[in-house]
Amino acid sequence: MTTDYDFWLFDLDGTLVDIEPAYPRKVMGAVGDRLGVEFTDRERDALWYGFGGTRSRTLAERGVDQQEFWRLFHEEEDPVARAEATYLYDDAEAFLATLDTPVGLVTHCQQYLTEPVLDHLDIADWFETVVCCDDDIGWKPDPKPVELAMRELGVWYNGHSGVLAGDNPSDIGAAWNAGLDGVHVGRRSPAETGRCVRGDRRVATLLDLASSQGR
Repeated sequence: MTTDYDFWLFDLDGTLVDIEPAYPRKVMGAVGDRLGVEFTDRERDALWYGFGGTRSRTLAERGVDQQEFWRLFHEEEDPVARAEATYLYDDAEAFLATLDTPVGLVTHCQQYLTEPVLDHLDIADWFETVVCCDDDIGWKPDPKPVELAMRELGVWYNGHSGVLAGDNPSDIGAAWNAGLDGVHVGRRSPAETGRCVRGDRRVATLLDLASSQGR
């Protein structure tokens, strides 16, 4: 794997930022109340992060319809409250400061949630493009959201080499499907997530990549 790239793409949640544990547990608790289901703290964490396919399994075990769950979840989400509960990983700012190439964001976080987070953390100007996946654009590991970001950066299949860094298998899949290298940022251990993610490189912190940037 080279680290001399013409552009960098990043996932957002779990890669550059994360959220205080009390917020997702509160949201999942409210959704459970509306469904008439009392989720345990472990189940609330599983529903929020979806480690190792636990989200679908948890809902199936509780007899909850997934579409209804997501409908209620989006009703309970408060963009301002979520933004205020979101924090930036210390290594994210330090690493991105080393980059002198175009940088973009490709996230499953919806636009109405992403924009308040970027504004609250004052990091919107870090990115030349921000692509929020949806049913029209596509969802990672579909390469289409990545390709859209590449087009907006002016690096779409025109000889430029790039990379996508993320914490989820779908990030690596999207990178590979778009012909990019994929860096897996493992913020949590496989014992916690229930999975071991392949990538062209696997790091626990973005600073593990900084020394190889040579900047």
